[in-house]
This record gives sequence, structure tokens and C-alpha cells, in this order.
Amino acid sequence: MNSDVVVVGAGPVGLMLAGELRLGGVEVTVLDRLAAPTGESRALGFNRRAAESLDQRGLLPRLGDFMWGRMGHFGGVRFDLDLLDEDHSGVLGLSQARTEKMLGDWLAELGVPVRRGHQVTGFHETLDGVTVAFDGPEGRGEERTGYLVGCDGPQSTVRELAGIRAPGWESTRGMYTAEITGVKLRPRPIGERLPGGNMVLCTPQGEGRYRIVIHDKSLPAHPDPGALTFEQVAGAWQRLTGESVHHAQPLWLWACGNAAGLAEEYRRGRVFLAGDAAHPIPPLAAWGLSAGLLDAVNLGWKLAATINGWAPDGLLDTYHAERHPIGRQLMSNVQAASMLYLGDAEMDPVRELIGELVSHKDAAGHLAGMLSGLGIRYDMGPGDHPHLGKRIPPNHRLTLPNGTHTRIADLLHTARGLLITTTPETHHLNEHAQNWTDRINTITATWHPHQHPTPDATLIRPDGYIAWTTPQTHHHLTHALNHWFGTARTPATAQPAGR
Repeated sequence: MNSDVVVVGAGPVGLMLAGELRLGGVEVTVLDRLAAPTGESRALGFNRRAAESLDQRGLLPRLGDFMWGRMGHFGGVRFDLDLLDEDHSGVLGLSQARTEKMLGDWLAELGVPVRRGHQVTGFHETLDGVTVAFDGPEGRGEERTGYLVGCDGPQSTVRELAGIRAPGWESTRGMYTAEITGVKLRPRPIGERLPGGNMVLCTPQGEGRYRIVIHDKSLPAHPDPGALTFEQVAGAWQRLTGESVHHAQPLWLWACGNAAGLAEEYRRGRVFLAGDAAHPIPPLAAWGLSAGLLDAVNLGWKLAATINGWAPDGLLDTYHAERHPIGRQLMSNVQAASMLYLGDAEMDPVRELIGELVSHKDAAGHLAGMLSGLGIRYDMGPGDHPHLGKRIPPNHRLTLPNGTHTRIADLLHTARGLLITTTPETHHLNEHAQNWTDRINTITATWHPHQHPTPDATLIRPDGYIAWTTPQTHHHLTHALNHWFGTARTPATAQPAGR
């Protein structure tokens, strides 16, 4: 076997997944059909939870300077994130090319090979692995692997070869995107609605560069990106705005329709889908990229646990169980936001109503939780703690016994589970968990400053979600450890929660 996992697609999702798998101690190879990165940036940033996931691995600072967006919007209807108690702001204006470069450098440090110019042409699954066929720079070849993951975009070859349907809706209108330089334009970062259900966007990219997007009802519903010319882009821009960009220098061009779909299965046997391969949607506020990064962080540790032999029964099935509902919500959000974004004047009453609703804190918080990813809650079993199943805020700080302070995010860099005990009554739980320390870390600390609500002890999954707390979880720690981290090296005696 050449590697434990073959990841197809070297975009941000595939690169993130490969890094997660390598942190889990497995051998992974990335195959990509392109000879080199395109440098194109169809997504400009990502949501808060995606940023937190990068932070949990120590990757966010590697991106350098970027902006946080303090104003949210849904289909162009703005709402103020400062209404909320927690920061839901996302990363704005950060080119996808920068994200890919950072993740590629990270994989190089981890020793993960990214083999470019390799187009997957087929695969054959057996009881103990997958043989992946490809056309590469040296001709046809095969890669023998344990598992195959398609992170290869909306027209996923892996999804097609696996025979996994992705029903949704067909394209009804096209859009043009271009990055240009040599002009000065008025920014329209969330879009400027124009008569007849048309819209243009203009996002400054620094150094006289702009990313422009054209939503024009007169464009073909299925545009051919390979045939697109800058003359077509400039003509459409002038027709809608009255501004000429014909003298600009195009850096890259792209065309697409607004088709969308959701894979019926995120897993079929030894084959998985993540990112746009699982939930192809039209470009909209980097929602697809954000969801894809969270797919990768959810799947990576589970697949690594399975390969390492300690995964409990059914752990891999929780990938579909947890992420497919997020994909379903994503589809619904895209459809609703597109109607608001690109609908004509008949949608104005709906826009006004939503605008009024999101002026209220509870409504704004619910919507922001969906868009930021902070509202995600996975089923961890019975319990009353308000954060059980939700992500633990990575900026929450702990004081260690030696008096030093640390953030939760800094304790998750290794992509291992984490048990934190914070009261004398729960310190013995660290000893109780010693038989799982080949897959989780344990620490004793106190919350600093006081966080609310503060559990006495917390078990955190590698993806940063709270799997167990005391008090307020209605089963004991041993149950949670067995459920998420498998059987202990030496079976431990079950104890009531918090004892």
C-alpha cells in the first residue's frame, strides 16, 4: 500500500484534510489534476468557525495580516454583529491563493507529498483498500491506499466515479468573475443591486487590484469558462454600471452558473466526499469554502483514528451524520440568500422584513450562528450543559499550575483529544483517563479569567467540540471516552460523572 489515504484535490479543503490526517499519524498523498496552483481566488475569506479551526492548529497567524468583518449580511441584508455577546466576525478580503499557499507550506513541513498533474480516472475498492488509477506526467499509474477522499470540487470526479448522486437545482443564470488591475473602481464589497435582478460586486485586493463579479440575467445559464474573454467581462460591466474597465489588465477570468447540489452520501464504503465535492454551490460569501474546511476538520481525526486502530464502532459514520445536516442547511441558506441577493424589486418587502427582524439581538444571533458556524451543535448524548456538543471558544484562557496562561486553541495544535479538569474534586479524572493518553492529552488548570458557564471538567474532541462535561452531562466520563476515543489500553472502571 502506497499510503493510508489518498486525497484528491489540492484546494484548501484537500490540503487541510491532508494536514489533519498527518497530525493523526497516518500516511497521506494528495493528487491534483492541475500542474500548478491557478492563483485564482474565487473565495475571499471564510467564516468565524473556519478561522477558529485554523487557529486550533496554529495556522491562523501564518496567513499574515487580514481584516475581520464586523458587519454581517444575509443576501445583502446587513445586520450589526456588535449586537451580539460573542464575536461572530469572519475573515474578509483574504485571497484563496494565500490560504492555499499557507496550507501547502504547512504540508511541506509535515512531509505530505502533493503530486500535481495527476488526473484520477478510476478506482477499485476491495475489503481492505482502494486502488486509484490516474493519468500523470509519466503516463498512467495506480496508487494503492486504504481510503479515498474526494475534495475535487463541484464537478467531482471521485463523486461521479463512486456513483453518488448530488441532487439540487440546475443553473438558471450565469455570472462572470475577474481580477483586474490598472483601474480605480468604487468598492461594492457585498454587492450593488441593479434594476431587473442584476448585481455587481467590487472588492479591493490591494495594490490597485480589484475582484469584480457580474450577475447579469442576460448571461448564459451555463457559461463556458474556457471561452470567456475579457471583452465580454468589460462589456457586461459597462452595460450594468456605465463604467469602462476595457483598459484594465485582467489577471484571471472565470465564469460559472448558479447550479447547486448536495451529495446523498458523504461516505460510501472507503470513499468519502468533502468540500464542494459534497456540497457544490455557487460562490456566495465563501460559504462553501468555510463548510469545506469544517468538513476536513471533522473527518480528519476520525479517519486517522480508524487507521490507527482505536476508533470505536461507528465513528466514521458520524462524519455523514454530523456534516450532512450542515450541508442541507447550506443549500437552504444559499437558495434563500440568492433570492434576496438577486431578486428584483418584488423582494423589497421581504428584505425590509428580514432587516427589521435582524435588528433584534435574538434573531441576529440565530442568523449569525448559522453563517459563522458558531451555532453548530453536534449530538454528544444527554446533558444539560449549554455548551455540550458546541465548539469550545478557542480564545478561552486557562491558568496552569505553574502560573502560566494558555489559550484553548494552543492546546489543540496536535489534533488530539483534550481532558481539562479545573477543580480539586475532578483532578482524579486525569488519572482515570491515563489509559487513553495515547490519543488524548490531559491537563489540570483553572479558568482565567472566569468564563461562563465553566464546567468543572471538560472532554474536548480533536475538532474542538465539547464531548462531555461535569456537571450537567448525564453519563460518566468512561462512557464518553469509549464513545469517541475507543476502548482503553487497559479497561477502566466506570465512575459516575464528576466523581
